[in-house]
Amino acid sequence: MRVFKFGGASVSSIDRIKQVAHILRNESDLLVVISAMGKTTNALEKVAEQFYAGNRDEALALFKQVKDQHINTAKYLLVTEYLACEQALINFFTEVEWLLYDKPVRHFDYYYDQIVCIGELLSTCIVSAFLNEEKISNKWIDVRDVFRTDDLFRDATIDWAFTQQKVDELVKPLLAQNRIVVTQGFIGATDENESTTLGREGSDYSAAIFANMLDADYQAIWKDVAGVMNADPKKYPNAELIPVLNYNEVIEMAYYGAQVIHPKTIKPLQNKGIPLYVKCFLDPSLPGTVIHNKPIPALPPIIVLKESQVLLHLKSKDFSFVGEHSVLQLYKLFEQLAFRPNLTQNGAISFTCCLDDRSEKLEQLALAAADFFDVTVEKGLRLLTIRHYVPEIIATLVAQQKIVLQQQTPETVQLVLH
Repeated sequence: MRVFKFGGASVSSIDRIKQVAHILRNESDLLVVISAMGKTTNALEKVAEQFYAGNRDEALALFKQVKDQHINTAKYLLVTEYLACEQALINFFTEVEWLLYDKPVRHFDYYYDQIVCIGELLSTCIVSAFLNEEKISNKWIDVRDVFRTDDLFRDATIDWAFTQQKVDELVKPLLAQNRIVVTQGFIGATDENESTTLGREGSDYSAAIFANMLDADYQAIWKDVAGVMNADPKKYPNAELIPVLNYNEVIEMAYYGAQVIHPKTIKPLQNKGIPLYVKCFLDPSLPGTVIHNKPIPALPPIIVLKESQVLLHLKSKDFSFVGEHSVLQLYKLFEQLAFRPNLTQNGAISFTCCLDDRSEKLEQLALAAADFFDVTVEKGLRLLTIRHYVPEIIATLVAQQKIVLQQQTPETVQLVLH
């Protein structure tokens, strides 16, 4: 039994959805996790933002674009399965629209999850229908009936015991009766049936949870790259394939922000020694990258660049030392806001942290921290992390940029750049 996960790029066009069907044509005993199509999540985020800002008409107009895109995709792909798929899509559209006609009375993250989660439901509905159209027998399930989470919206935590019970009760029998089971990544639900999301790029994590609970032989993530690269090839054209990695190295890469593997994905696989393959869906014959628990040879420099970064400069108000109490209060704020710093630096009377530029959380953090610090915010920055670095590559990557902050160990260097 195996778990395949297809990302948004894998289902972003008619031709790519057909390629997914090509990959799955002769498969069986397989659970398939699929992300939202292309840039759908970004589009739904804009819907949520406009709704929360009180711009109902704008939110509805933006949502209509999402609806039209998915209906048109279904029309191009389907014939005999179209009417049933269309009705399922309409039901999902209604799930969002009833909310958009209301007024927000809860916090933004709640509405974000109720709106954004629909992307995965739409994509899997269409792909499942197309597979059936192509005589690739499969069963579609709503992962919200399986994945129980807490109510920490936008970064929900899985209830492992309850979810394992649901996997045993619902998913295993379906796998025994069907060649392929198709479901969603990224989303779950609370015990009150409110939709939740597991954090951006959470579809990889969803697949890993299934792999763990189903004792899969392996998990494969299908992407639009040859495998795991030592840098983002869209930013660094000379990026090279890394054919073999181990769990620990990938956890380090994920911690520093590499987008190939979600930070939480590796642990469920590592716990049961389940190999992870990163494969190219454009050319399935390529070997890709295998990630396991074995030692690996020397690695090339691994480069991670995070854009849209902010430095939060915190200085004690009375020039006293920044002690454990103040830092503890700050980390409590991080936890309350589910807002993790990407880098921190502690001085005698100051504390600096580098964060993603998420305006709504940044404002809350700065206001709360102002109770016990003088706070200044520096925007428009980038965070460059290089593992297994050599001096030459640092000089090349930092050329003509100002280093605002630097941290360095024998293995890893991090630089905040302006």
